[in-house]
Amino acid sequence: GLSGLVTRRVSRAVATQRAGRAGREAPGVAYRCWPEGEVLADAPDPEIRTADLTALALDLAVWGTPDGSGLRWWDAPPPGPLAAGRTVLTALGAIDTRGAVTDRGRRISALGLHPRLARALLDGVAAGGDPREVAGIVAVLDDDTLAGPADDLTAALTRLRSGDAPGAGRWRGDRDRLTGALRRARASSPASSSVAASPTATVSPGTSPGAGAHSGPAAAAPGPARERAGRAAGAPGAELVALVTGLAYPERLARRRDAAAGVFLMTGGTAVEVPPGPLRDAEWLAVAVADRRPGQTHGRVRLAATTDAATALRAAAPLRVTGSEAVWSDGDVRARTVDRLGAIVLSEKPDRSPDPGAVRDALVAGLRAEGTGLLRWTAGAVSLRERLDFLHRVLGTPWPDVSEEALLDSAADPAGWLAGPLATARRRSDLARVDAGPALRRHVAAYVGGLAGRIDELAPERLTVPTGSRIALDYSGAAPALPVKVQEVFGWTGSPAVADGRVPVVLHLLSPAGRPTAVTADLDSFWDNAYPQVRAELRGRYPKHAWPEDPRTATPGRGTGRRR
Repeated sequence: GLSGLVTRRVSRAVATQRAGRAGREAPGVAYRCWPEGEVLADAPDPEIRTADLTALALDLAVWGTPDGSGLRWWDAPPPGPLAAGRTVLTALGAIDTRGAVTDRGRRISALGLHPRLARALLDGVAAGGDPREVAGIVAVLDDDTLAGPADDLTAALTRLRSGDAPGAGRWRGDRDRLTGALRRARASSPASSSVAASPTATVSPGTSPGAGAHSGPAAAAPGPARERAGRAAGAPGAELVALVTGLAYPERLARRRDAAAGVFLMTGGTAVEVPPGPLRDAEWLAVAVADRRPGQTHGRVRLAATTDAATALRAAAPLRVTGSEAVWSDGDVRARTVDRLGAIVLSEKPDRSPDPGAVRDALVAGLRAEGTGLLRWTAGAVSLRERLDFLHRVLGTPWPDVSEEALLDSAADPAGWLAGPLATARRRSDLARVDAGPALRRHVAAYVGGLAGRIDELAPERLTVPTGSRIALDYSGAAPALPVKVQEVFGWTGSPAVADGRVPVVLHLLSPAGRPTAVTADLDSFWDNAYPQVRAELRGRYPKHAWPEDPRTATPGRGTGRRR
């Protein structure tokens, strides 16, 4: 919900236009320079592809073609942003659920402002605000340059009212223009004088919090006596400034989160930094202007008004939700009953009987955050997963993908590989007791059916060597590997293979002391070419061990071979 400045190379059309501008000054040559290998776009993106289309959506509804299909376009509006604009208008009560414009929508359109600002003007006055004061606030929201370098909206309005600010004259003109437009709108539709005439909107799941949500009668304005007290205190309409700003941008109401760093959390979920000054001391802010630089964690507040919880709750009443939730936080499931305003938690208390579905979702979130390592992985379970991964890579379908991402995706499926354990788990410690091995075997059985019984045949956990030893295979690399002493494979004429003979096992041949001697996937070639050199090097180092000239016919052994 925040704008941001992104610097990009100009298009060829813009570069050509620059040359034309220079030509209007005097004859000459225009040099347009950019790296030789860089390809410029032919033309800049049409504004309709990057702009906020809320106002356009309202115009289309007024014209009787909400989706724009009744018009011919040079560039048609993108469906996504246009739908987002209609969502805002529905929340404002400007259009109905079918997309048709309402009477309230016509009044908003007649004001000639962005629908958010028109809503703030209408509802600010309907809730009891003085029309000229509300119009003056909206004038600055419409053109924040009127505030000058100030970041405190209330202070900026005070200077504009006194005439001390450079833009005071322009501000008075805009204020009077808006006051007149409001007077004409109210005269043409008496129902607009009552905020109850417009429906109270709700924010449905998936809707951006506070995306122009309309607050109903709960959005009461400060009373006249309180307003007079505010003006007498030297902060004219301070509460009204915050209320009107919040009505325009309910998703930008913010509460202090980190006083030292000046970080506030907005109801829309974005954290913003406030510049040093009086604004940092406030508990709540109604943010009028904020932006976010690409790559930055926090947004930046450029213009805001101090406020309090009561005013924030009036301005963004539809965003207030109270209910039970379970979330993964600080490494475990936290089940709580929460009273929140958008993303801002107002109060919370533990929930002793959370919804099982919400707990399951929280556990899945924990697995996504910290990985399947939250489960109990025995050596056998790790081996099984590595063997299944090998079969998936080598044989493909129907052997399932057991990569980390695939297992996490399956865990999110109510019928996935952790369906049973997640149905009974309630916290991190429960996950730590889940044996991943049996869960994996059930997962594989669901995919491959009767083939599951061939896991140990196609990808055996251990391999029997000529001495009779059963040595564990290592499937963690690109190919299965068998670490074995040279003497134990005497008598083998070729490398063993797995996966129905498709993949040769890589032999990591070791010295009698267990040190690496050679690595080969072609034992027959090793006996012919490399073994004579290995024999010459090791027979002097290990004279008590047998080093036959023909290893293919030699008797394998585990020890020295000498009788005791």
